Formats: sequence, structure tokens, C-alpha cells
Amino acid sequence: MIKLGEMQELTVTQKKDFGVYLKSTDSEKSEDKVLLPIKQVPADTEIGDKINVFVYRDSDDKIIATVKRPKLVMGEIAYLKVVQITRIGAFMNWGLEKDLFLPFKEQIGEIKLNGEYLVGLYIDKSDRLCATMNLFKVLRTDSPYKVNDNVKGTVFSLKRGLGATVAVDGKYLGLIHEGEILKPLRPGDVVEVRVSHIKEDGKLDLSLKDAPKLQIDKDGEKILSILIKNKGFLSINDDTDPETINKVLGLSKSSFKKAAGRLMKRKVIEMSRNGIKLLKSNNLPQREKYARGKK
Repeated sequence: MIKLGEMQELTVTQKKDFGVYLKSTDSEKSEDKVLLPIKQVPADTEIGDKINVFVYRDSDDKIIATVKRPKLVMGEIAYLKVVQITRIGAFMNWGLEKDLFLPFKEQIGEIKLNGEYLVGLYIDKSDRLCATMNLFKVLRTDSPYKVNDNVKGTVFSLKRGLGATVAVDGKYLGLIHEGEILKPLRPGDVVEVRVSHIKEDGKLDLSLKDAPKLQIDKDGEKILSILIKNKGFLSINDDTDPETINKVLGLSKSSFKKAAGRLMKRKVIEMSRNGIKLLKSNNLPQREKYARGKK
């Protein structure tokens, strides 16, 4: 079956002066074919050859193939530039002769001429390819990832009380929960994250932190580094408010308590009503002593 909006390998079934007709190997319908114009046909192409093409509708609304890969295909997202604005929507440059239509109903916020916007691709009710800024409707939930895999994604939505929605690899839907976000994020930011959980519907829960045990050790190192810079004392403890802990250490209160608890258990620091301080023993530098404690 020939798939609109996708790169696919099709077989040459007919040669004409104006191009070649291509067909999918899994289709038995003779009418299920698409034209690849002669200017796109590779040299010395013969019947039976396979060609990798993108299928879309041309300016005459006819289904046609091209060997060019556009800036956007089905199941992906990309930044595209607005080249024309009309009453019914905008047109975006996606690398093909016919610009991609972004309907007014699929726009989010103000759209400006020459502006670049993050969009996905979908097929409308008239069987035409269109762009949408509502990425929830185009991102997939069938990722190949497992828990604790490290991935890269693009933030495209932020909601108070929920967190940051991310397009992982430009294809898959993921979420960084609000409690995981310690530094400001903005739409368009590229983040390196860890898959912390995979929901039943396939959506990915993401974390900006490493796996729990490793993260606690990293947080402990961070506390030690700041303690050393402050001559071995910080006026924060378990009763300090989360905002102050985040401002001083760049950690959530929960992360601080876990890391500080491990440091106290290893007798690297002690905590009192006044704050936390480094313990000196065996005349070992604190970083070396902590590193030995991790082994």
C-alpha cells in the first residue's frame, strides 16, 4: 500500500516519457500506483527497480512521488518557516515545490510571516497532508525504549501542575513531571533525559536525573562541593524550606534529604538545628573519604 506522507521503497512497474509509475509490493490493485516525474527518475532506471520516495499531493492535488526527503514526514516534528499567511491558514516551507498548509484551527498562539514553528504532519478529512502545532495528535506511543534508557527530546509544551511535554527523538510522546524540573525550561529547549517509567498506553515518563542510586551519589558530591566552598558549613537542614534549598544547592528538598542522609550515614557530614557541616576524620580529604564510602 502506498502511504501518503512517508518515505517508502516502491517498485518501478511502468516507464513513460514523462516519468515512471511506482507500486508497492504488498498491493495487488493495479490502480494503486504513483508517478515519479522524469526529472526525479535516477539514471538507468529499469522496470523492477526499487526506489525510495516520498509521496504527497502536488499543486493539482494529484498524488505524486519525489526522491527528495522533505523537512518533515509522518510521525516526526520539525521547525518550519512560514512563507505565506492567508485568512484560512499559513503556508510553510518544507523543502518541496508545494508549500505545506497549516490550517488556522491547527495554530497555537500568534503566527508571523517568516517565523519558524514546531509542527507535525497529519492527513486531513480531504486526504491532504497538513501541518499542526498540536503535537499531541501526531506523536507516537510505540517507542522502543526501556526504563533507564537515556534519550534526547524537544520540549514543546509547559503546564503548571503537570510539567514539560517532550517530543522524544522528534517522534515519541513523553513528560517531565513538574517535580523533576529544577531549572526553567522553555518550548524549543532540547533536553537529555532518562526514561523513568513507561505507562500502559506507551507514553514515556522522563527524568532529568540519573537513575536513583547514582543520582543520590551525584547530589551528595554536589553538597560536598558547595560545603567545601563555604568553609565546611551551610545553614540548611531538614527544616529548611524547599525554595531556599533549591536556591543554595540547586536540589529539590527530597533530593537534598536523600543525599544528606547518605552522607550522614557514612559520617561525612553531620546535621544540627543550625545546619550541616563537614566532619574531619582520619585526615582524609572529604571527597576521597566519600569516594571510599561508595565502594
